[in-house]
Amino acid sequence: MTKKIFLLAVVFFAAMQIGFTQDSLLSGTLSLKQCIDIALKNNIDINRSEFDMQDSKVTLTQSKANRLPFMSGSINHSFSQGKTVDPFTNSYVDQKLTSASYSLGADLYLWNAGSINNLVRGDALNLEASKMDLQQQKDNVTISVILAYLQVLNGAEQLNAAIQQADVTRKQVERLDVLNKDGAIAPSTYYDTKGQLASDELNIIALKNALETSKLELTKLMNVTYSKDMQLEKIDINAGLAIYDGTSQQIYDMAMKNLALIKAADLRTASASKFVKSAKGQLYPKLVLSGGLGTNYSSAAATQTLVSSSDVITDNFVNIDNEKFSVYAPQGVYNENKITYGNQWKNNFNSYVGIGIQIPILNGLQARGRVNTAKIQEKRSTVEAKTTKTQLQQAVEQAYLNMNTAFERYNKLTSQVDDLTISFQAAEVRFNAGAINSVDYLIIKSKADNANINLIAAKYDYILRTKILDFYQGKLLL
Repeated sequence: MTKKIFLLAVVFFAAMQIGFTQDSLLSGTLSLKQCIDIALKNNIDINRSEFDMQDSKVTLTQSKANRLPFMSGSINHSFSQGKTVDPFTNSYVDQKLTSASYSLGADLYLWNAGSINNLVRGDALNLEASKMDLQQQKDNVTISVILAYLQVLNGAEQLNAAIQQADVTRKQVERLDVLNKDGAIAPSTYYDTKGQLASDELNIIALKNALETSKLELTKLMNVTYSKDMQLEKIDINAGLAIYDGTSQQIYDMAMKNLALIKAADLRTASASKFVKSAKGQLYPKLVLSGGLGTNYSSAAATQTLVSSSDVITDNFVNIDNEKFSVYAPQGVYNENKITYGNQWKNNFNSYVGIGIQIPILNGLQARGRVNTAKIQEKRSTVEAKTTKTQLQQAVEQAYLNMNTAFERYNKLTSQVDDLTISFQAAEVRFNAGAINSVDYLIIKSKADNANINLIAAKYDYILRTKILDFYQGKLLL
């Protein structure tokens, strides 16, 4: 009982430590690399791919084992009474009998039309394809974490901008409140600006919700418990706001060389081709080397030793001069000695070796069916590989188009923000001086605020688009 209590305490303490470590990590500031590492360790899809790869490794090991001899042994013990065959003499006996037999046999394929070797090659290619699937899954998780990480930074930057915009409005409300109480302005000016402050604060609430939603999506990818205290390390992305280097064709060519998805598709096509050859090998005769060992035991087995001999009258007689004379014959007296188990094991030992040919004639068309199935799988793999490459080309073209559009939008919004910032600064001076009314001021402020928010969104949208293109080329680090 004491040991059980101690073990439970250890388990509970370890669980508390794990939970504390995770909470402490998520409540601190996480870097992009930390987020990626956590996701790669915890993501369930990666774990499934690792299991699939292990399955492929076991299958390959089994295929290689087919090159070894097929060996089997048997041990049989029996007890009988009544009339039965004595395995020692192969004659009938009528007695209680204990017998045993032991055998060990092996078959080795010397030639099987390359069926086993092609099976091994096909499974080896499948294992490599599984490794590529695992790498692709890791790449998928990595790019998803990068995009989710950037979405959190985008939300945080938009929220900060909205808070700054609300602060500007709040200062105006505080200034106008004093003027309104003194009767120096029209009440509508004060209440219009106060209503704008409420709109700014509602926008802050919406952006806070969007930010926490982005954090939640990131924690889902990391497969960890969500924490509202989680903070992310900022990344200097302004240095990357230049037009993307490379054409769509260059990006596609790099993707064809580096993307694990393409490598996996090509490997499975090559694997299917080997499986077709392996299946065809089953249609040909096989050259088999066979061999075996054996021995047996019988409780009836015995040796007889002559002790003495005497003449004994028999039922036979001879006729001499019409007189019958009995016939005597020598009769020996023997001692019976049971042959020991060890001696029988050695004396009855036998072995054999031979070479034979196994010729498939009719097996329910199973071999032919396996060939046809393998051919269908080969065609399916070829079509899937071709489709994968076509879809990749289309995805690259779409991503490249989206990147160019995002860059143009970012440039236009940058120019718009510069213009509206100057316009708002002038409007604020005029509004403070009473040269324009609150409606005109709020319209100009709203345009400037929206442009700033849109610019932040456009900046991150462009970075996201470039990261997708990096992903296709196998370049996933910021």
